[in-house]
Amino acid sequence: MHRRLILTSAPALLLLRPAWALSLSEGDANAGIRTALERGANAAVALLGRPDGFLGNPLVKIQLPGYLKDASRLLKATGQGARLDELVTAMNRAAEAAVPAAKPLLVKAVKDMSVEDGLKILKGGDDSVTQFFATKTREPLGQQFLPIVTQATEKVSLADKYNAVAKKAGGFGLVKGDEANIQQYVTARALDGLYRIIGEEEKKIRQDPVGTGSAILKKVFGGLGG
Repeated sequence: MHRRLILTSAPALLLLRPAWALSLSEGDANAGIRTALERGANAAVALLGRPDGFLGNPLVKIQLPGYLKDASRLLKATGQGARLDELVTAMNRAAEAAVPAAKPLLVKAVKDMSVEDGLKILKGGDDSVTQFFATKTREPLGQQFLPIVTQATEKVSLADKYNAVAKKAGGFGLVKGDEANIQQYVTARALDGLYRIIGEEEKKIRQDPVGTGSAILKKVFGGLGG
C-alpha cells in the first residue's frame, strides 16, 4: 500500500484540498509529476528541434543581439539587409539543430527527481516544471549546445565579423554578457526558448488536466486549486 502524501509531508496540507489529498497517494503524486515533466520535455523538443521550430515561432524566435539590432537600420541602408537576414536564419537553424541533444539530459533529470523536487513542482506556480529543468540542466545543456551552435553559425561569415566588432565594442562597455559572442548568445537564447515551451506545456496541464487525456495527470493536477 502506498503511503499517503499528506502523512509523509506536512507542508502538503497547506497546498492540497483536503478531500483530494486524502485520496492521493505518494506514489500517485510522484507518477503524476514525472508524467508532467516527461510530457513537457518531449513536447518542447519535438516542437523546437525541427525546421522552423524557432524561426517560425514568434514566442521563441531568436532575434539579432541588441548591439547588432540597434545598428541594423544602418546596415540595411548600406545593402547589408540580406546578410542580416541570413544571420537570423542561421541563428535559429543552429538552435533547432541543438535542441534534440537536450532530450537525454531532460530525461535523466526526470529519473533523478527527488521527493523534495516533486513537492516544489506540485505546489509551485505555472513555471515550476520550467524552473526544475532550468536548475537541473541549464549548465550541462549549455555545454552540449555550444559546439552544435558553433558549427552551424561558423558557415555564416557575418557571424565572425559580428564577434570581432562585438569584442572591440565590449572593451568600451557597449556590449555585455553573452551578446559579445554570437555562439554564446544563440546558445543562451536556445535554452531560454526550450524552457519557455516546456513552461507553456506545463500551463496547459495545470489549466486543463482533463484535456490531457491522462488519468494520472487528471488525478494529481485536477485537485489543485485555491
